[in-house]
Amino acid sequence: MTIGVVVFPGSNADWDALHVVRDVLACDARYVFHTETQLDAYRALIIPGGFSYGDYLRCGAIARFSPIGESIVQAAERGVPILGICNGFQVLTELHLLPGALVRNKQLRFICRDVHLRVECEGVFTEGLKDKVLRMPVAHAEGRYHCDEQTLAMLRADDRIALRYSDLDGKFGEHSNINGSIEGIAGIYNESRNVLGLMPHPERAAERVLGSDDGLSLFNAMKRHLDSAPAAPARAREGRGQ
Repeated sequence: MTIGVVVFPGSNADWDALHVVRDVLACDARYVFHTETQLDAYRALIIPGGFSYGDYLRCGAIARFSPIGESIVQAAERGVPILGICNGFQVLTELHLLPGALVRNKQLRFICRDVHLRVECEGVFTEGLKDKVLRMPVAHAEGRYHCDEQTLAMLRADDRIALRYSDLDGKFGEHSNINGSIEGIAGIYNESRNVLGLMPHPERAAERVLGSDDGLSLFNAMKRHLDSAPAAPARAREGRGQ
């Protein structure tokens, strides 16, 4: 199986993602540049963190219009697993593959630290992980998840809130909500649960030498899915909910 790591101008965690998939997960992995439009060869896609197009307008807003943008949407509709990390999460919301938006952190400053996360539901990247508490780093200035009440109600009803910022015991609230995200949301799925966006960086917590290998569990879940099941049809495109 070949897994593609999408590279936009400004991506800076593309090497980390490629290393995890190729060297730690032992899968075939290749860079997929923003100018490419043929993605049929890839069983899964990872959109890494960084500053796509410098984030000069709004994080991910310009990346949406890259030649590869519509191909990513079509891949999601075919059921291809897609993991958007940090800037990748922002890109997925701008592509309308995930509802809501990522805005400036509540404290209006960059946050770079390890956090705990409670897995809230299962999907391609969290199968077998529900209720587990994971530790991995965040590094963002615009990572506060926001959506309107209707969208939030939909996410609750469909059980699509994938991760919440929590404490070590898995309890969440104001004390663990590091950036002011609505209901402490750190990651969400699309309706078919083949597309996951999250602000924390699992690729930076995928080996013990990094201080935590909890992030590897998400990549392992993806690999188990690819090994055992064909891609399922998916309804992927969603409104911004803003």
